[in-house]
Amino acid sequence: MPSASNEIPAATASSWAERAADRSPSVQRSRERSLQRAQQIVQAARRLVEVKGSDFTTQDLVKEAGIAVQTFYKHFPGKDQVILAVIEDMVAETCSGLAEDARDLPDPVARLRFYVTSIISGIAAYGEGDARPRFITTEHWRLHRLYPDELARANRPFTDLLLPEITAATKTGSLTSVDPEYDAWLITRLVISVFHHYEYATPEESLDQIAERLWSFCYRALGGGTETGAESTGRRRKPSTRRAG
Repeated sequence: MPSASNEIPAATASSWAERAADRSPSVQRSRERSLQRAQQIVQAARRLVEVKGSDFTTQDLVKEAGIAVQTFYKHFPGKDQVILAVIEDMVAETCSGLAEDARDLPDPVARLRFYVTSIISGIAAYGEGDARPRFITTEHWRLHRLYPDELARANRPFTDLLLPEITAATKTGSLTSVDPEYDAWLITRLVISVFHHYEYATPEESLDQIAERLWSFCYRALGGGTETGAESTGRRRKPSTRRAG
């Protein structure tokens, strides 16, 4: 799931980076230094991911980060925890970018539609040879078996993006969600599944068409009726091509 920047959003830095700092025995002496070092490690991992996907070793990582192996293990138990942090960054950056891009859309349903369709339409935004999309898909399912709670936390920003729009649209009568929190969670799971499927599968139609089919399903599931909502939510904004990285 946008942004080619390696800058760490404040919200993200206060999550995985602080958890990494809490694991460090030096945390009482220099919490800020521990946070910076954890960010340095994850930024190095992101550079490796762009080229190699997850096909890098801990030795590759410490070399890229310019640190000692002992320093690495003071902040992360192993490579999997770094990969979880990378995924958490990517999701947070994507959601931040989507929220910014949708800021001027006219109503909650229009913004909700934009969020759902942009994830699928944006699959094509990665350049040829970019290892990130299949890294996300491959590691997501592997890590889900090992660290389901941590992975759920990494994906939570997308649910948090959907929830206020579903709630607001339900209050105005545009949607009839009985449980906005659970509906936001289910839509997140569905969008993730479709995203991962088309990272490998050959689309049988354009990604924009697939995105619209997905939105139509979600719209009806939320009690939006038989129309997709395009006529009632103003102009259709082109899905963002901003991608995580």
